[in-house]
Amino acid sequence: MSTPTKTATGTFVWHDHMSSDAGSAQGFYGKLLGWQTEVFKPGEMDYPMISKDGQTHGGFGPVPEGAPNHWVGHVLVDDADAAAERARKAGGKVVFGPEDIPDVGRFAIIMDPQGAVISAFSPAGEASSPQGVFGWDELHTSDLEGAKSFYGDVFGWTAKESDMGGMTYVLFSDGETGRAGATTQMPGDPSPPHWLVYALTNDVDASTAKVKELGGTVYMEPMSMEGVGRFSIAGDPTGAVFGLFQIPA
Repeated sequence: MSTPTKTATGTFVWHDHMSSDAGSAQGFYGKLLGWQTEVFKPGEMDYPMISKDGQTHGGFGPVPEGAPNHWVGHVLVDDADAAAERARKAGGKVVFGPEDIPDVGRFAIIMDPQGAVISAFSPAGEASSPQGVFGWDELHTSDLEGAKSFYGDVFGWTAKESDMGGMTYVLFSDGETGRAGATTQMPGDPSPPHWLVYALTNDVDASTAKVKELGGTVYMEPMSMEGVGRFSIAGDPTGAVFGLFQIPA
């Protein structure tokens, strides 16, 4: 999980696709976004990692029994055990771990009080944040005020609200650096509270159209936000939901 670009605590440093069909997911994202995979062997298992431009950015793993196929982001912390304890005290749950990854670090999968899942990761050595594959992480929650409190307690993020066309949007920051966003789920959204990861693309419209060709589902057609970029929301053939994001020229 290391690249030459140094990073700081509170940053998303890795993303895992958790599903019952890793092969299908790898093929889909490879054709959609040009991702390659390289296999890492932590212990006895094979772990396919997302590779692009000589850097690794995430991986594909088996989904826990009873959980839907999904993406999970790993946030860098100094101590995964301490972060897990802070999550418990703040009203969340630790659904897995803390557990060691041989030669990599230690992590805990945390569920916030509303049900969204995220990981706290402490590296065995110096960690870094690879660039160019994932562009943003965004919490869709049923309780924005509760989320602001919880993630402030667990990761030390501060929260600043802004009005985006009548919608309240929260920017989670560490100092002056934005780390993630949060918004209230849209009325009628049947999905439970969740974290949404945005994958970068040079052409959101073309990539969104290709999602359909590859057997995925488009939940929100491309739209632009002034000063931010152009994005859409889709589901891959395994059912995991993700966003596509195009940075402004």
